[in-house]
Amino acid sequence: MLPRLWRYGWVLSRQKHVADDLVQATCVRALERAGQFAAGTRLDRWLLSIMHSIWLNELRSQRVRQGQGFVDAEQELSFDGESQAQDQVLAAQVIKRVNSLPEAQRETVFLAYVEGLSYKEIAEVLHIPVGTVMSRLAAARLKLAESAPAKAQQDKSSGERR
Repeated sequence: MLPRLWRYGWVLSRQKHVADDLVQATCVRALERAGQFAAGTRLDRWLLSIMHSIWLNELRSQRVRQGQGFVDAEQELSFDGESQAQDQVLAAQVIKRVNSLPEAQRETVFLAYVEGLSYKEIAEVLHIPVGTVMSRLAAARLKLAESAPAKAQQDKSSGERR
């Protein structure tokens, strides 16, 4: 579960050291509240839900302390450029486009497409209705389709699939 927690922490914070702290805080809280885990339920959903709660509490605390809101969704990732492989370039483009989504859509996309959670599971992790999950994913798909490179748009109009 640690790699999955770290990935989700990174998606939420987009900072390695903050993701590390979120994973540690999640594990500590889970151990402290192990008695609250319901047998027969999925551990991954429980842990992701704990992390989401910790992250929201941190954002609220920052807003109170510093007068700041949510993390700016326009902030770009920086890559060290070690590898010039085509798959890494494509991955960077996809990450950049996904990072340009509003935070709520970005974390919903991550839970659906990276972690493979169902709509119901995402709703439970984020404490929102299933309809909101569906709405966020639909809006994210539209935004990602609008921001697709020109070549992909041309292929789409000609009926070619790449």
